[in-house]
Amino acid sequence: QLQLVESGGGLVQPGESLRLSCAASGFTLDYYAIGWFRQAPGKEREGVSCISSSDGDTYYADSVKGRFTISRDNAKNTVYLQMNSLKPEDTAVYYCAAARISGFSAYLMRALQYQTDYWGQGTQVTVSS
Repeated sequence: QLQLVESGGGLVQPGESLRLSCAASGFTLDYYAIGWFRQAPGKEREGVSCISSSDGDTYYADSVKGRFTISRDNAKNTVYLQMNSLKPEDTAVYYCAAARISGFSAYLMRALQYQTDYWGQGTQVTVSS
């Protein structure tokens, strides 16, 4: 079965960290750009970060720049999103998406929403004291 599976979400206090994982099953991520998106209740889906398939070029939304880090481990067929200094406004369901596209990272972040080959099921992140 071809799918993406997210894990690593949970409930944390402001200022704490989480690492989300996006693992591919049934296909290899080597040739795919990967993006992380989030959607909070009553809000539109937001592109958080992405990483290209070729040179590892990365993109971050302004809201997470300096706090989140995306990385990929092709040997483990997994992409990670390290989230530090979490804030209550980071609370959302986080999804990863894969698309076999290439280009500059800012383009990839937009294109991943519309040219997606695979979406994960989502993992809940709640930041609350």
